Amino acid sequence: MSGAGQMAFGDIIREARKEHGWSQAELGEKSGVSRPTIARVEANHDVTTTTIAKIAQALGLTLELKGRA
Repeated sequence: MSGAGQMAFGDIIREARKEHGWSQAELGEKSGVSRPTIARVEANHDVTTTTIAKIAQALGLTLELKGRA
């Protein structure tokens, strides 16, 4: 985790996927990426921004970029 009380990106994706009741394979189908890629995202490995955007859209999540304070 990057800070106190903050979840890592992969943890957010996993939680949102489970809230939808989807397996990694189901999320992969809905987002157009492979199940192993979903597993990589949930394990907080590096993936492309295109992949992140596809997964977030399938889950109904929004992405927000913030500058450092």
